[in-house]
Amino acid sequence: MRVADFNFDLPDELIARYPKPERTASRLLQLNGENGEIFHRTFADVLDLIQPGDLVVFNNTRVIPARMFGRKTSGGKLEVLVERVLSESRFLAHVRSSKAPKAGAELILGEDKLGEGNGVKAIMLGRQDSLFEIEIAEKQTALFDVLQQIGHMPLPPYIDRPDEEADQERYQTVYNKVPGAVAAPTAGLHFDDELLAKLKEKGVNFAFVTLHVGAGTFQPVRVENIEDHVMHAEYVEVPQSVCDAILTTKQAGKRVIAVGTTSVRSIESAALAAEEKQSAVLIEPYFSDTSILFTQAKSSASWIV
Repeated sequence: MRVADFNFDLPDELIARYPKPERTASRLLQLNGENGEIFHRTFADVLDLIQPGDLVVFNNTRVIPARMFGRKTSGGKLEVLVERVLSESRFLAHVRSSKAPKAGAELILGEDKLGEGNGVKAIMLGRQDSLFEIEIAEKQTALFDVLQQIGHMPLPPYIDRPDEEADQERYQTVYNKVPGAVAAPTAGLHFDDELLAKLKEKGVNFAFVTLHVGAGTFQPVRVENIEDHVMHAEYVEVPQSVCDAILTTKQAGKRVIAVGTTSVRSIESAALAAEEKQSAVLIEPYFSDTSILFTQAKSSASWIV
């Protein structure tokens, strides 16, 4: 597949900088896969499209306030975007600076773009390809505590505005549970508690996977052939309970509906792993990294985007 095959015009005025007051009021495009017919709906109509006995698979990752501003003690401002948490105090990150910091460099994180604010000391340990390994230098200080204190919500680059206090809640799904993502699984943002309750009442079943979305999801594609595009892997958890629910749903002739591409990648990763092991079942538990790019589906899941 060539990148040119996916070119389309997206007027700047159609990119929403702020969400609608009601999550379910967003627009929804429905495509009939059999005849190509298209319907324009609102997201609340999902209640009519998902049937009793169907299984909806959600990604329950929680977005962390992963963007920090600061400076090198030797001089020079920098911006740090956490990509992956390695331990309580160590993490991999993208670093924007006029000059890349070297191993051993001391950083002060938490100062704003004007150089003001209370800073937290950190040490640059080294590089792993395009990412930097950094460690919080202050003892008894955990990374998640630091992020809650000085971190900013990592809004996508196309939003093109500074993060605000309201983003702490609106740039999260209502069912988020496991901290670790640096970007939201955006398809899930349109579900609210009322819609979830109505789906449950209708007899729709739920399952939850975890995929910590990385900043690589926004990485530009610089190759002509999509299959040549290399992106950072993301951590995925597909527990036994999810596998059992998927198998039960398929055996009953019902649909497995994955909410967004992150849930699709989670299910596909587990299905591919089972296939590679020549397993007797369609899907097995999966707790590992996954490629962000899939070009061929294995699990026959439908999904909402």
